[in-house]
Amino acid sequence: MSFWWIPAIILVALLIISFYKRYSMIKNMDSNAIESPNLIILTDSDYKKQIKSGVSLIDFWAPWCMPCKVQGPIINEVANEMGNNAAICKINIDQNKRAAAEFGVRSIPTIIIFKNGKVVKQLVGVKSKTVLVKALASFI
Repeated sequence: MSFWWIPAIILVALLIISFYKRYSMIKNMDSNAIESPNLIILTDSDYKKQIKSGVSLIDFWAPWCMPCKVQGPIINEVANEMGNNAAICKINIDQNKRAAAEFGVRSIPTIIIFKNGKVVKQLVGVKSKTVLVKALASFI
């Protein structure tokens, strides 16, 4: 009597459990997001006014982007820490395509730091709070 199918069933069950755990984690990511009161949400119509003077950080993101969901809470922490010294902003590229096109955003998350309306640093991919705070501090 052969029981070769038992390991196959166990493997399939483990795969199903693994995918379900990942799905649950991804599904609940948005509900746990609490935005900082220092975070500024920008649109195509107001981003130029925001970056005109001083130091501003803009996170170009989209709601379907998993790395953006990881970057979001980090941006909130930076806004809490640096909100008095620099404007910490987010712009949804799905709803605001003009701003993303103007700065050549091709991958997200893209974080651009501006000083008096000029791009001084551009970062692509998920960056730690330490990296972002250090980058901002060098322009304040």
